[in-house]
Amino acid sequence: MKKIAITLAAAALSTASLSLQAQTKLIEKVEPSKNQKFVIPYSKFLLPNGLTVIVHEDHSDPIVHVDVTYHVGSAREEISKSGFAHFFEHMMFQGSDNVADEQHFKIITEAGGTLNGTTNRDRTNYFETVPKNQLEKMLWLEADRMGFLLDAVTQKKFEIQRATVKNERGQNYDNKPYGLVNETTSKALYPFGHPYSWLTIGYIEDLNRVNVDDLKNFFLRWYGPNNATITVGGDVNIAEVLKLVEKYFGSIPRGPEVTNMKPSYPSLKEDRYIEMTDQYAKLPMLRVAYPTPQWFTKEEAALDILADIIGGGNNSIMYQQLVKSQKAIQANAYNSASELAGEFTISVIPSPGKTLKEMDEEIRKVFTAFEARGVQQEDIDKYFAQLESQTIFGLESVSGKVSQLAAYQTFLGDANYIQKYLDNYRSITPKDVMQVYEQFIKNKGAVRLSVMTKENQNSAGNSHFVVDSSHYQKPDYGYAGLKYNKAKDNFDRSKMPVETNDLNIAAPNFWEADKEKIAYIGTVVDEIPVVNIYIKFPGGSLTDQPGKEGTAAIFAAMMEEGTKSKTAEEFSKALDMLGSSISFSANKEEITVMVRSLKRNLDKTLALLEEKLSQPMFDGGDFKRILTQSIEGYKNGLSRPASVASNVLPQLLFGNSLYARSTNGTAQSLGNIGLEDIQHYYEHNFSTLNAKVVVVGDIAQNEIMPKLSFLENQRRNMVQIPPVNVPSGQVANTGKQKIYFINFPGAAQTEFRIATNTGLKYDGMGDYFKSNIMNYPLGGVFNSRLNLYLREEKGWTYGARTGFSGNKFVGYFVFSGGILAKATDSAFYDIMDIMQNYKDKGVQKEELEFTKSAKLQSEARQYETGIQQLSYLSNIQEYDLPKDFASQQTQILKNISTQEINSLAKKYLVNADQYLILLVGDKANLSPKTFEKYDIIYLDKEGNVEK
Repeated sequence: MKKIAITLAAAALSTASLSLQAQTKLIEKVEPSKNQKFVIPYSKFLLPNGLTVIVHEDHSDPIVHVDVTYHVGSAREEISKSGFAHFFEHMMFQGSDNVADEQHFKIITEAGGTLNGTTNRDRTNYFETVPKNQLEKMLWLEADRMGFLLDAVTQKKFEIQRATVKNERGQNYDNKPYGLVNETTSKALYPFGHPYSWLTIGYIEDLNRVNVDDLKNFFLRWYGPNNATITVGGDVNIAEVLKLVEKYFGSIPRGPEVTNMKPSYPSLKEDRYIEMTDQYAKLPMLRVAYPTPQWFTKEEAALDILADIIGGGNNSIMYQQLVKSQKAIQANAYNSASELAGEFTISVIPSPGKTLKEMDEEIRKVFTAFEARGVQQEDIDKYFAQLESQTIFGLESVSGKVSQLAAYQTFLGDANYIQKYLDNYRSITPKDVMQVYEQFIKNKGAVRLSVMTKENQNSAGNSHFVVDSSHYQKPDYGYAGLKYNKAKDNFDRSKMPVETNDLNIAAPNFWEADKEKIAYIGTVVDEIPVVNIYIKFPGGSLTDQPGKEGTAAIFAAMMEEGTKSKTAEEFSKALDMLGSSISFSANKEEITVMVRSLKRNLDKTLALLEEKLSQPMFDGGDFKRILTQSIEGYKNGLSRPASVASNVLPQLLFGNSLYARSTNGTAQSLGNIGLEDIQHYYEHNFSTLNAKVVVVGDIAQNEIMPKLSFLENQRRNMVQIPPVNVPSGQVANTGKQKIYFINFPGAAQTEFRIATNTGLKYDGMGDYFKSNIMNYPLGGVFNSRLNLYLREEKGWTYGARTGFSGNKFVGYFVFSGGILAKATDSAFYDIMDIMQNYKDKGVQKEELEFTKSAKLQSEARQYETGIQQLSYLSNIQEYDLPKDFASQQTQILKNISTQEINSLAKKYLVNADQYLILLVGDKANLSPKTFEKYDIIYLDKEGNVEK
C-alpha cells in the first residue's frame, strides 16, 4: 500500500488532461501544502445544473466511496409533518424508473458493496462503498433516483415504508429506556415551530397524516442537483469520474433555488422545569439543556472545551464531585452544535437513594466549583490532543475522508476546511472558555427535565412550563407550482452499466513471531501515522467462580482505573495529552486490551500500558463504585426486551454449561464479588503466558518487537480454564413444542429469538464457513428472504436476520429481530414457514449467483482500515488458519453448488418443530391458536421459570 503522509498526498489533477464539457467549471484544485498539516487533496467542479462534484484520488485500496449529500433535513419540515425528511430517505431506496422495486440494495450488495442513508436536522446523505470496478453502476443508481424517482412511487411502497419508520421509532425511541428524553427536551428548549423543536424521527401522528402528494412535493422542492453535492473518493481517475458524473447527472434539470437557513438559538429567561415518566427506565435521570450557538464558530469550540472540563471524563468536575463520590451512577456534559443552533447538555443518573432535586442542587455546585477552579491552558491542550488524534483516525478510510469533504462543502461551501476546523480549536484561550461560560451558562435559563420511573416519581422541580404556540407564523416553504421535469438523454438510461474487469484483491501480507510463549502477528499499514495493538490474555469469564459471575468483567473495568504510582485521573490525563487510548474488556475466553496511538507517541503510550499491567491499584472506593454501576446497569437492562432476549437465550441453548453464564454477571452474582476476588483474579487468572498480540500500523516487526518486550516480564502463571461442556445438536422437544415467553405488557415490539445448537464450531474453510454462505439468501443480508418479507413486504420490522455463530466451544444458529407487537402471531408463523421452506426446497440458482457475486467482490472492502486488519489477523492467529486461507475461501465460494448449499441447509437447519423459541413482548398478542398448538412457558426477565 502506498504511503500516505499526514497531508494525505494523492495524485494531483492536471487540468489539461481533462476532457470537460464546456459548461462544466473547475472551481478548485487542492493539493498538499507545506503551509497546511492536514490536507485532503481534491478537485471541485460545478455542473451547469448546479450540482457540485468533488473528487479525491486515493489508490491505497481497490475501492471507491460515493456520497450524495442533499442540503435538507428535518429542519426543512413543516409543523404537523415532522419526520418527513427521514421517511423520504427510506423511500429513496424503493426503486426509480430504471431500478426495479427492492433492487437498489440488491444491486449494490451483489456488487460487493455496502450502503446506507442517514438523515439529521440539516442534511440527508446517501452513500456506498464498493469495489472500484463498480463505480459507474453506483453513479447510475444515484442519478436515477435524483432524476427519475416519482413515477416509481406507489401507494403500497409508501405505506410499507411508513410502517417501517414507525417500527424504527418503536425500536430506537418508544421501546427503549430514555428513548424519548431528547424529544421531550427539544420540545421545551426551542420555540414552537423552530426547526429543532422536534426530532428527525418525527411524531407518529404526523407520520400517520402525510400522503404521497406530500412526498412528491418534498422531492421536487429539495432534491434538485443544485441542492446536492456528490463526492467520490478512492481508487479512481478524476477525469473519468467527471465524465461519468456529467453523463448521468448532467441532464437532470435544476430544481428550485434553496437558500441557507439563518442560525437561530433561543435565550431562556428562566429555568423551565419539565418532567416525564419513562416506563422502561429503572433509574431516574436529570437532563439539563442550555441553548448555545451553531457549529463552526469560535463559541462552539470554547463550549466543547468547557463541557470537557465540566463533565467530559474522570478528570472532570462532575465525575469527581458526583460519580467518584458515588452520589451518581453516571454524570456527563457535552456541547452539540448543528447548523442553526447548539445545546450544552448535562445528564445525571443518581445513585439509589438520591433524588433528582438533590442532583439539581449538585449541578449548581459543579458550576460553583468550576468558577473557583477556572480554566488552564493544559485543559485546552488536552482537549486538542484528543481532537487531533480523532481527526487523524477518522481519515484512515476513504469513507472518512469523503464524509469530511462532503460535510464541509455542504455547510460551508469550503471542502478544504479541515485545517481551519482544527485551527479554530487550537486558537481557543482560557479567557475564551470563561467568556462562553459567562455568556451562555452562568445564571442563564435551561430546560431541566426530570425523567421519572414508574416506581420513582421524584422530580427536580415544579413543572409549570407550557409550550406557547400563539406567536407562530408559518413560513413559505416554496411548495406552490412545483413541476416534475425529467431529464432528456442521448443514451439508454434503462441499461444498467456493467462492471469493469480491473479488480485485483490481495489479502495483506503479515509477519508472525513467537517469543517466550507469547504469539505475535502483524502487518504494516502506513497510510496514516497510527499504530493499533490488540492483546488477548487467556482467561475471561470462563474462569469466574460459580456464583461470582461477572468477576472478569469487573476486573477489566478496574484495570482502567489507577496504578500504584498514578491515580485514575492522572493516568487518564497522561493518555489524553498523547491523544492515545488503552481500553480493557472481558469476554468469555479472554481479557482483551486495545491500544491505539499516534506513532510519534507510541513509546509513551506503551510505557503507560506497562505500568497499567504491572502496577494496577485495586482501590476499594473504585471497586464499590464500579460494582454499583454494574449492578444498576444490569437492572436497567432488564427493562429492555432486546437486552433481556439476548441474555436469556444462551441459558436456554446451553443449559448448565459454563457458556450459558453471563459475562457481565447478574445483580445477585455481582453482589457476591468482593475486592479480594479482583486481587485474586489478577494474581491467578491474568498472565502474559500464552497471550496473543496483533499489531497493525505504521511500524515494522523489527521496530515493534523490542517495544513490546516488557510483556515477557509480566505475570507468567498458567491460567487454568475449566472444561466447557456444551450441548451439541438441537434442543430436544418432547410433546408440544415450547415457546418460552417473557412478558412485557404494552411493549411496542416483540423480540424474537428462534435458535438451535448446530455443533458447528468456527472454521476457516469447512462446514461452518460454508453454512454462512448457505444462510446468506435466507437471512444473512438486507435482500434475504426473511428481511425482504418482514420489512419490505409487510413493514413489520426495522430489520430481521439469521446467522450461524461459532467459536472454539460452541456453534449455534439463530433468527433475531424486533417485530411490530400487533404482528407477533402472524410474523411467527410466517418466519417458521420461510425457514422450513428454505430447508426443504433449498436455494434458487439466482440466489446463489447473487451470494457468490456479493461475497467474492466484497473482499475488496475487507482490509481497508487498521481495525479490519486487526480482526483478519486475529482470526488467523486464534484459529491457526493457513496464510492463504482467504484465497482458499475464494475458491470455495466460486465452486460451491446449489446441491452443496441445499445439503448444508438440510443438515444444519432443523425442522420448524425442533427450534428453541424465545419471545419477549406482550403476551396479549398471541392468538388462541398459538396457546393451543404450543406449550407456553413463562419466564421472568432473568430467565427463571415463573410459577
